[in-house]
Amino acid sequence: MTNDTNSPSPRSLSCAEALVRLLRDSYAVDTVFGIPGVHTVPLYRGLEAGGLRHVTPRHEQGAGFMADGYARASSKPGVCFIITGPGMTNIATAMGQALADSVPMLVISSVNRRDTLGRGQGRLHELPSQQNVLAGVSRFSHTLLDPDALPEVLGRAFAVFRSARPGPVHIEIPIDLFDAPILLPDDHSPARLYRPAPHPDGVQLAAEWLREAHAPLVLLGGGCTDASKAARALVEHLDAPTVTTINAKGVLGRGHPLDLGANATWPEVRALARDADVILAVGTELGETDYDVVFDEGFTLTGRLIRIDLEAEQLARNQATALGLVSDAGTALSALLAHFPAPLVRQGAVRTRAIHEALALPARPDMAPFVPLYAALDHALPEAIIVGDSTAPVYAGNHLVERAAPRRYFNASTGYGTLGYGLPAALGAQLAKPDMPVVALVGDGGLMFTLSELATAVDVGLPVVVVLWNNAGYEEIRRYMDVHGVARIGVDPTPPDFQRLAEGFGLTSHRIESPAALDLALSKVSRTSPTLIEIDAERWQAALG
Repeated sequence: MTNDTNSPSPRSLSCAEALVRLLRDSYAVDTVFGIPGVHTVPLYRGLEAGGLRHVTPRHEQGAGFMADGYARASSKPGVCFIITGPGMTNIATAMGQALADSVPMLVISSVNRRDTLGRGQGRLHELPSQQNVLAGVSRFSHTLLDPDALPEVLGRAFAVFRSARPGPVHIEIPIDLFDAPILLPDDHSPARLYRPAPHPDGVQLAAEWLREAHAPLVLLGGGCTDASKAARALVEHLDAPTVTTINAKGVLGRGHPLDLGANATWPEVRALARDADVILAVGTELGETDYDVVFDEGFTLTGRLIRIDLEAEQLARNQATALGLVSDAGTALSALLAHFPAPLVRQGAVRTRAIHEALALPARPDMAPFVPLYAALDHALPEAIIVGDSTAPVYAGNHLVERAAPRRYFNASTGYGTLGYGLPAALGAQLAKPDMPVVALVGDGGLMFTLSELATAVDVGLPVVVVLWNNAGYEEIRRYMDVHGVARIGVDPTPPDFQRLAEGFGLTSHRIESPAALDLALSKVSRTSPTLIEIDAERWQAALG
C-alpha cells in the first residue's frame, strides 16, 4: 500500500482551538458575541490565537440580540459563546426571536462534565438538561460527546444556515472536552451547499395559473430579502399588486408602484386579497404578525394559493395551499420569470395607487404623529438601517416606512415580539455594516430591558443613533387595557432621567419636544460614537397640534 502524498496531514489541536479555527477558516466567521465565564475560559484561549473579534455585551440576552442584528444586516450567521446554565437561559429569549424570524444564529455553549450530566449533583450552573431547554428555541440543539465529531456538527449547523430555513443552532460542549485533542486536517474546507430548486412541472403549472389570472396578488416575505432583483422583475412582468411584509421592506425598492407595503391588516387590502383569484406567496409564513396585526383572523385567501418556501411544512400552514414548491426564493422566482418573456398588462399599478389613496395612512390619527419622525430620519439619514423595538413609532413605521433596499428595516414586533431587542440588535447591525448609519428606535419601557448595552456601544465606539420615544410607561398596553375595560395595572413604571443616564454612560444626548428639534439633533450626530435622542412623546404630539 502506498501513501497518498496529496492527502492533507492532520494536526492535533485542542477542541476549543479547533472550533475557532473551523469558524474562521471554514465558515468565514469574524465576530463572536459573548461574556466569558469560568466554564468558557478555554474557548477564549483559542479565540485570541484565532484572531476573531470578540464583542462583550452586558447581558447574554444582549449577545443574542446583537448576533441577530448582525445576521439580519449582513446575511451572515451571528455567533455567540455563552456559559452553561444562566448564560443559556438568558440568551433563550433572543434565540426565540431569531427562530420566529428565521435568523441564522450559532450559539456555542459550555455544559457540565460528561460524567455529571443528568445526575443532579448541584454542580455550578447545572440544569437537569440544558439541551432540552434550548431545543425549543433552536433548529437543533446538540451535545458534543466526541471531540472528533466537531467538524461534522458544525457542518450540520451551516448546512441549516445555507441550505434550509435558517434559525438558531445550539451546540454545547462539555467542559472536560475543551482541552481534548482533535486531529484537524490542514484542508478542512466545508462542502459546497445549494438551496433546493423548484420542480419544473410545478413552475410551469404556477406560471399557467398566474398567466390566466384576472386579479392576481403577490405576497413577498422575509425569505425574499436576498432575491430582490428576481422578485421585482417577476412582480413587474405579472403587473400584480404586491404585499411586502415587514421583513421584506425594500425588496421592491422605495416607492415601487406595485408595492402595497406591509398593510395587509387594513380592510382595503384584505378585500383585494379576498377577491384575488390567484395568489403567489413567496418566503412568507402567512402569520398574524404580518397579515393580521389586529388579531381578528380577518385576513383570508379564497383564490388559488401558490406557495414557495424553503420548508416543506410551511406550505401547509395558515392558509389552504393549492400548489406548493419547496425552493429557494430567488431560484423559484427566476424560474417563474422565464415563463413571462414579455410583461403582462393588468392595470396593477392603478389598483395599487387607488388602495394607497384609500388608505391615506399618513393622515390617520394613529399614524400622523410619526410621519414627521420618519421624514426627519429619511432627510438626515436616508440610507440608514432602522432597527426597532416593540414601541408605538415602530408599529406605525411598519406601515409607513419605505426602504431603498432590503435588510434596512427590521424590528421585534414581528414573530416572537420581545421587548429590549432594538438597542443591542442595532449594535450588531452597526458591527456588520460599519460604513452605514444605524438607528435604534426604542421606547422607554423596552430600553430599560437592555439599557446596559449603552455601555457596550460606548466601549466599542459604535455610532448608533438611539431614538427614544418616551411616553412614560407601556402606552400600547395601557390602550389595550382601556379598549378591553381592564383597569390600568402594572403599565405606569416611572422612567429614569435618561439624560443623566446618558451622561453616566458617556453618551452625547439630546432631549427634544418637536420635529424641528429632531432635525437639529440629527444634524449633530457623530459618526464615531453613539448618540441618544430622547423624544418627549406628550410634548411632541402637543407640538403637532
